[in-house]
Amino acid sequence: MPEHSSWLTLILSHFRETLDHNADMLGESIVGKQSPTWHGFEPLAASLFITVLVLLIAARVRSRLNQTDEAIIPEDKLTLRTFMEFFLAYFYDLAKSVMDAERAKKYFPLIGTAAMFVFFANIMALIPGMPVATSNLNITLGSGLVVFVLFNAYGLMANGSHYIKHLAGPVWWLAPLLFPLEVLSLCIRPVTLAVRLMVNMAADHVMLGLFLGLAAVLLPIPVMLLGCLVVVVQTLVFTLLTCIYIALATEGDEEHAEHAH
Repeated sequence: MPEHSSWLTLILSHFRETLDHNADMLGESIVGKQSPTWHGFEPLAASLFITVLVLLIAARVRSRLNQTDEAIIPEDKLTLRTFMEFFLAYFYDLAKSVMDAERAKKYFPLIGTAAMFVFFANIMALIPGMPVATSNLNITLGSGLVVFVLFNAYGLMANGSHYIKHLAGPVWWLAPLLFPLEVLSLCIRPVTLAVRLMVNMAADHVMLGLFLGLAAVLLPIPVMLLGCLVVVVQTLVFTLLTCIYIALATEGDEEHAEHAH
């Protein structure tokens, strides 16, 4: 990616010497054995920007909902509050369609947070000059690992040792074969979340930038419409897979048997 590809790159360039020094302290990357540069801090800064944005939106909507007299009256136009109510209600219904309502409510803080972070990070790809955190594998892999750690933790808290036992299969003599396969399947899940999201958003951002360079008035419009579809689909896929992984990890023994059947 070229320098000054976004306003965040321009800001970070003013701290180039400090960032280069910090990058040297990190050493070479595990994959590829490449030395990081100051430019590598842009995805991290972009993700922090999205995190602050999501927190501000949540605080704003919460303050409106705390005004009880106004909150009970539906607004007659699209506002930030009505958008977030529709957005979170949709993904809550999605979670209930994958698992029961009790578990959907219990684990919705992770599901809703994942949906909001991915959506608002993706939507930046439609704004020229904005950084896109989800176009970087480090950020998407980090998001996938958060989901991976938490759905395994939820599974252990819900089922205890049975969560480990079910990885070995229904009969003991199949355990040497099934257990490594199940563990490998678990470990692949965050990678699939990360790579799918990163590749689609990086390609969408590059295509939009190319068409904006050709003609900045009419030609990019079809690409931006396609980009809106990509943003929605990738948010839906990431959140749906998160719901599925949590549902599989937290279902009881009877549900496991029914699922296997």
